[in-house]
Order: sequence, then structure tokens, then C-alpha cells
Amino acid sequence: MIDAIAIGGDHAGFEYKERLKEVLLEKGYQVTDFGPDTGDSVDYPDYIHPLCNSIEAGELTRGVIICGSGNGVAITANKHQGIRAAICWNEELAKLSRQHNDANLISIPARFVDFDLTVKMVLLFLQTEFEGGRHATRVNKIPC
Repeated sequence: MIDAIAIGGDHAGFEYKERLKEVLLEKGYQVTDFGPDTGDSVDYPDYIHPLCNSIEAGELTRGVIICGSGNGVAITANKHQGIRAAICWNEELAKLSRQHNDANLISIPARFVDFDLTVKMVLLFLQTEFEGGRHATRVNKIPC
């Protein structure tokens, strides 16, 4: 099990980020919060790029990014060569993103999933291992 994770997003994901951080800390995870620190309107790239840089540098290995639709943060994150961010809206997608795609970020669409489902998806994402094999061949072809 991974024990240190990154978390970040934008104003639309702020409430979920704060609540999820509490849940993860209670479960024994170390959480590095890249912001934002309030629910005031912000530009998500200002938080997502530093989060992704920490993962690419090997300081953290997985994380959670949260915005209203999950799209903005995922698009930003996936500009980084070492990032595979998967937008998830159900448990099966969260599990498959790890098993088949070796995703290192789960992107949560806070305006479209309830918080209880968010917790289930994130925990499943963090506890699921990459299957490798034929999937590794494909994942290795992702970077440009």
C-alpha cells in the first residue's frame, strides 16, 4: 500500500479536497496538499503543475486531483510526460485505471460524484496494483 500521496485541485474541488484529506489522514496516509487553501476562484494549473512535478521527481508516487468536471486538472496533469491522470466517476474505472493504465493520478469530477463515492474510488485507486504484462507494453508507448 502506498502511504504518501499528493492532493490538489481548484476552487470547485476545494471542499472535497479538504474532506478527503481528513479521511486519508485517518486511514494512515501521509498527504501533501498542493492547494488551493481556500474556496476562492483560482487557476488550477498553478496547483496541478507543482503537484505533477513532485510526482515526476519521485518525491510522491500517486495522487488525487479534483475540480468541478475533472477535465481541467486532468488535461493539465497529462501535459507532463511522467503523469497518467485518469478521470473516474465510478469504482470500476478507478480500479481499471490502476490495473490496466498504471495511472498515477485519479481525477475526481466533484460536481458529478458524491463524496462517499469519491472516498470509495480514491481508496480503491490507492490500493489497486498495476497488472503489468500486456498492459505494460501499452503504457510504455504512451509518452511522446
